[in-house]
Amino acid sequence: MSTLKKLYERIKHNPNQVRFDELRKLLLRAGFKERQPRKGSSHYAYVKGGKLVTVPKHSKPVKAAYVKQVIKALEGELPDE
Repeated sequence: MSTLKKLYERIKHNPNQVRFDELRKLLLRAGFKERQPRKGSSHYAYVKGGKLVTVPKHSKPVKAAYVKQVIKALEGELPDE
């Protein structure tokens, strides 16, 4: 099992203890494009096809609601390694 899949499984089973950089890594490796916030915003947007996921960077750890949104968007999107 690749390290990316292991990270995905760990996040999926424990969405309460996830850091922003872990979610960012998963989304970028799955092919999502990152749109950085404009002046004064802490929310990063990730887009792939018709999917849009927004994740705030300021909270540590990221709130479970955002993590669950990312998990839903990543279903079937991770590359097989």
